[in-house]
Amino acid sequence: MAFWGELDDRIVGAPSILAADFANLADEVRQAQRGGAELVHFDAMDNHFVPNLTVGPVVAASLIEATDLPVDAHLMVDNPDNLIQPFIEAGVVSISVQPEAITHLHRTLTAIRGGGCEAGVALNPTTSPASIEWAFPYLDYVLVMSVNPGFGGQSFIPEMADKVRRLKEMTDLPIQVDGGITAETAPVMVEAGAQVVVAGSAVYKGDPETEMRKIIEASRAAQ
Repeated sequence: MAFWGELDDRIVGAPSILAADFANLADEVRQAQRGGAELVHFDAMDNHFVPNLTVGPVVAASLIEATDLPVDAHLMVDNPDNLIQPFIEAGVVSISVQPEAITHLHRTLTAIRGGGCEAGVALNPTTSPASIEWAFPYLDYVLVMSVNPGFGGQSFIPEMADKVRRLKEMTDLPIQVDGGITAETAPVMVEAGAQVVVAGSAVYKGDPETEMRKIIEASRAAQ
């Protein structure tokens, strides 16, 4: 299954399950899907790379069985290589890793693609796009973090729109954005060149269907 390679110029909304009710996770995803979501953003955290501990491949596999949206895994962990195969086996469509946590990025991206998934990198707010320039041929997308990773509900860092613009000057890879994304900030990132907007707290603060739709409509109006 491919997602990023078939994105073309579409603007897509994706709920981040980090902010969802984990006791009703599949239903929370379905509600966002009714609001127009086309992808699920799945944050894996290890309490080492980031100061939080979340979910892993077993939960991803269960979610994939229970819903029909593709799942995009973001590995915010110290040793992502140890989790790539389990996430591939879980059935995710794509996996993004943090280059700050990897010594041999080419090897890691090759392993992701070799397992049948699309490969991405996620850039922390102060990580330069230039640091991944030589990885572009092995990537299917780039994720720009517009907050410091680890927790939901943080404030959007406006300078990250400039990072999206810089990336668009460097590559035609699709850009995903995550962190403080709302109906107000999503258009800023879309105007800069982002195509996939990930929102957690803004979606699950109220009715997920309604809030997801607001973010997607605002994003597409800015395209």
